[in-house]
Amino acid sequence: MGKSLSVEIVCSACGADTLVKRVPKYDGFKKIGEIFVCASCGHEFEDEDKVPFKTKAKPAVFDESDRSKKVEVFAGNEKARNCRYCCNYVVNPFTQRCSLHNKIVEATDICADFEQKSAAEST
Repeated sequence: MGKSLSVEIVCSACGADTLVKRVPKYDGFKKIGEIFVCASCGHEFEDEDKVPFKTKAKPAVFDESDRSKKVEVFAGNEKARNCRYCCNYVVNPFTQRCSLHNKIVEATDICADFEQKSAAEST
């Protein structure tokens, strides 16, 4: 089942609606696992898969028809001509420059002389 984050159980030994304690198991100073123990009666479970965790049922208030449609802000490739994606865009700690026009630019500026970065430059 994997590592459950739940701590609420209905103990199979005492029948109590209680919690499970995770007690570390050591071999010397090395942790080798965990022991699962009922907080009410002290019953030790064999492993995590044997622990009767309570499952929380989520209320079915909404379904897929209640979700709003996905909003697409950019149609197509609108970012294609932004300076940020141009091979002439140079960033340093103080400013952003266009090496082609030798002027200060912003990443979202758009230029008629745009040249797409290669795949190697994009990373």
